Amino acid sequence: MAQPREASPEPSSAESAPPPRGFGPPPLTPRQWRIFGLVCTAGFFENYDRALLNLALKQIQTALKISEVQLGRMLSLVRLGYVFSLIITPFADRVGRRLLIYTVIAYTVATGLSALAPSASWFVAFQVIARACTAAEAAVAIVILAEEVPANVRGWVIGLLGALTASGWGLAALVFGFIDTVPYGWRGLYAIALIPLLVIIPIRRGLPETSRFEKASEEIRTLNPLGPILELLRNHPRRLSMLLSVAFLSGMGGNSAGFFTSKYLQEAHGWTPGQVSTLIIFGGAVGILGNIIAGRMSDRLGRRTMGASFTFFAGLFSLLFYNSAGTAMAFAWIAGLFADSAATTILNAYGAELFPTSSRSTATVAVTVAGTVGGALGLFIEAVLVGFSNSHWRAISFLTAFWMISPIIMILTFPETAGRELEVTSSETATELRA
Repeated sequence: MAQPREASPEPSSAESAPPPRGFGPPPLTPRQWRIFGLVCTAGFFENYDRALLNLALKQIQTALKISEVQLGRMLSLVRLGYVFSLIITPFADRVGRRLLIYTVIAYTVATGLSALAPSASWFVAFQVIARACTAAEAAVAIVILAEEVPANVRGWVIGLLGALTASGWGLAALVFGFIDTVPYGWRGLYAIALIPLLVIIPIRRGLPETSRFEKASEEIRTLNPLGPILELLRNHPRRLSMLLSVAFLSGMGGNSAGFFTSKYLQEAHGWTPGQVSTLIIFGGAVGILGNIIAGRMSDRLGRRTMGASFTFFAGLFSLLFYNSAGTAMAFAWIAGLFADSAATTILNAYGAELFPTSSRSTATVAVTVAGTVGGALGLFIEAVLVGFSNSHWRAISFLTAFWMISPIIMILTFPETAGRELEVTSSETATELRA
């Protein structure tokens, strides 16, 4: 059966209006603001869930009796849970973007069950399920906004989504500061993750299907639910490979650095959980602005240049963080978070812009999966390097070399998509998009 293609726009619609100036909110319609608010609500709790493992890693390791050698392997298994999102997300390209609602229910239940895990094996199993559903939710959320908002503010809105949902990390950091007083410690923090079940009803009633999916050919709905994966491999191998390679290499270098942040501050520098929370809440408030600034700058100056620049600085500041102390260390963490948030926003925008409606959600989550596989491999290598270096921090520094390859690939191979309609950027006949 022939694959459905999107209708080509008129030449005059290839370029949208230039991005608006000023620092006010993006110019969206009431419908677009309503969708944005609902998607943000789901993403907020998804980020809370993901943050807990990073923050409470030391406490979970102690409670479940996980050795230092086993720690990296356990984290690798948890990260590989994202791979299973490739089974879930293609359904959003066949039955609709409202799949987001069901992923929220699933990841909430799995995270809540993590609080009851009697052993490391059960904890990993629940976290694998949670990661698969959170990855699917995040990918569909980005696609919903990409399909609904104007092209000239697409990066801005995706960046704003990243910044607001990242505040879920702030909530996790806030409650982590009370981990020694919260009933049942880290288990109590995971139990709090059940709260999102209370907001499922308003999301379910208020989230409409996207206009682009509704306008897509009815043929899309009758295809094999796993067909989007084959469609990407067959029709878009070059675009897919360049996106996945950047995500994979960035994951190899960056995921270990992110996972060990709290452990590093507490063990190498003697920070208390409260001090870690303070850095993440106040420093993170500055760092996550990278989402918004990257979105706006990439709309005006281009995705390719901004993406390569922020990716380079993210790796550089991570290296500084694990090889410094005091004020310089705190500055490096904040600057690194800012650059990494910015780079992630731009890569997410690319994932939604370069592929047609019939495979857009699948392509977006494939970028996450590539970063996950790269991150899992990086964590495995980190565990091996610890055996030689006797230091997690030196091992993480060595892995930064992989991160630094990503901006080279971006600047040399990525097309320019800023300000162009999705029907243009995802055209199956276009071989190159010129700035």
